Amino acid sequence: MFSGLLIVLLPLLLGYLVRVPSLRWQQAINHAVNSAVYIILLLMGISLAGLENLSSQLSRLGGNALLLFSITTLFNLAALWWLSRRVALKAGQSPVVKDAPTSKLAAMQGSLLLVAVVAGGVTAGLLAGPHLGEGLFTTADVLAEWVLYLLLALIGCQLRNSGMPLKQILLNRLGLAIAVTLALSSLLAGLVAAPLLALSWNEGLAMAAGFGWYSLSAILIGDQLGPLMGGVAFFNDLTRELLAFILIPLVIHRHTALAIGYGGATSMDFTLPVIQQHGGVACVPIAVVSGFILSLLSPPLILFFLSLSG
Repeated sequence: MFSGLLIVLLPLLLGYLVRVPSLRWQQAINHAVNSAVYIILLLMGISLAGLENLSSQLSRLGGNALLLFSITTLFNLAALWWLSRRVALKAGQSPVVKDAPTSKLAAMQGSLLLVAVVAGGVTAGLLAGPHLGEGLFTTADVLAEWVLYLLLALIGCQLRNSGMPLKQILLNRLGLAIAVTLALSSLLAGLVAAPLLALSWNEGLAMAAGFGWYSLSAILIGDQLGPLMGGVAFFNDLTRELLAFILIPLVIHRHTALAIGYGGATSMDFTLPVIQQHGGVACVPIAVVSGFILSLLSPPLILFFLSLSG
């Protein structure tokens, strides 16, 4: 039952055991992670092109992603609003952060690039499929699986060398509270959405356990449930980030916990500059701790819930 979980989780654990003191090697690992994500999303796009009745399948993908996103957002915002009413932290003013996005479009460029990569994969699959046949889609699935193992090992190494000691995480109670609130409300939303998406309860939980980490959730879900569900997970979590870029400047001064928490796992990287720019430096450690905990929880939770189908 848990053999699939062990096979996929093992690279993550092995990567976590590797300590990399060299800053140069850490940067190389970061670049390798980004490259692996692009490769896998390209291969996922190619696999999507191999689906029968592609146009109707893509329509189903969009509808399911919108449904899951709407339910998850409703539960997340309600839970984080409740939490923000009970914490005293107020965002402070701070100067514009160096290298922070200067517009919402600039902040969202990375997210839009990932969408373009998936679309490019679909286009390549449609163009090459008639000439190469089913072998193209089979090869894409196999390659994606092996690159996934490499990616998990690199992510494990990233988490180990992130500079976040356990003591610092546990002492930041607000960051921990935000992460737990976001995680529990997301999982509850996954349970509610599962029957509406024609999924089992554990598959619904897995779909909701990405916590905004769209690249990884798409890859893990796609590997187990197929490219269609992988696409649903991808666009569900990607839309969270896009909304976070818009939401953070609007609410961070009145509902700081909500603004930090809604970004999910991305609050430690992609949405962090926006949080710092509009909320001040006091929000940074809270956002990093919250995002780190969610990033640490997401892969094993997704794999665990998926393993229950075996």
